[in-house]
Amino acid sequence: MTLTEQVRRDCADIAARAQHVRIDLAAAALCEPSEPPALDPERHYLEGAPADVADYMLALDAINFGSGWFPLLHKRELDGRPLGGYFTVAWNLADYVRAHGPDGRALDSVWLRQVDTREIATILGQPPELELMSLYAQALRQLGHFLGKRRALDLVAGCGRSAERLAHTLAHGMALFGDRPFYKRAQIVPHDLALAGVVEFDDLHRLTIFADNLVPHVLRCDGVLVYDEDLAARIDSGAILTLGGAEREIRACALHACERISQRTGVPLRTLDAWLWNRGQAPAYKARPRHRCRTVFY
Repeated sequence: MTLTEQVRRDCADIAARAQHVRIDLAAAALCEPSEPPALDPERHYLEGAPADVADYMLALDAINFGSGWFPLLHKRELDGRPLGGYFTVAWNLADYVRAHGPDGRALDSVWLRQVDTREIATILGQPPELELMSLYAQALRQLGHFLGKRRALDLVAGCGRSAERLAHTLAHGMALFGDRPFYKRAQIVPHDLALAGVVEFDDLHRLTIFADNLVPHVLRCDGVLVYDEDLAARIDSGAILTLGGAEREIRACALHACERISQRTGVPLRTLDAWLWNRGQAPAYKARPRHRCRTVFY
């Protein structure tokens, strides 16, 4: 069984046994695709040589977590409005690469293996005492040791144009990517490299959605996911959920619901995930609390 087959099977099993979350596909008619997936060229580093862009995207995805801490971040602003946590991190890291460039060996494996909490906090414009910064430094150092003398495109080349093989390599090569049964960040790496235009894969269609806390939130707001009263009240109060249990049910039901929506509508999962995630940036969705869990997995 392949990695994505295992993800689909496990999430279907969790959804079938869920006690706190149920799926209402009658509301899925609201899930119509809009714009295709794309990366913002200002808030991401996309203008460099393919090898440098790939290094940036891999490093960004190595720290593409922390939604449970995002309310504590110092947010960047765009047109006078604060950005979300992901775009704050992505843009600040992009500006670091732009400032140092290939000649400064920004984000190479030597730098990755040595980066500390204070340095990454400075790059991202955050206080070093925020717990998330030490986790980011740990994640980058782990990536540096995993890569050794390789760069991101070297890693991809060893996977033979297979997005699923790359995801499997990451998921089983680094503990902070080992998000069983979802493997959200391991799967999003090939997705992002393809969106950045630096790699082509033959099997992107095999990837699942990227189970985080925003896609389930949008599905909940749209009525596709229904939480029991206790879980709904905890989330609406801003309580931090523990990893597993109801939190696991939320992500599994979101993934399984999207599988069924994709099958019914013919909308590719990558497109559906991007549309739901982008929809969640709208003020109406941001105004309602989403579930928070302090984890290195999303």
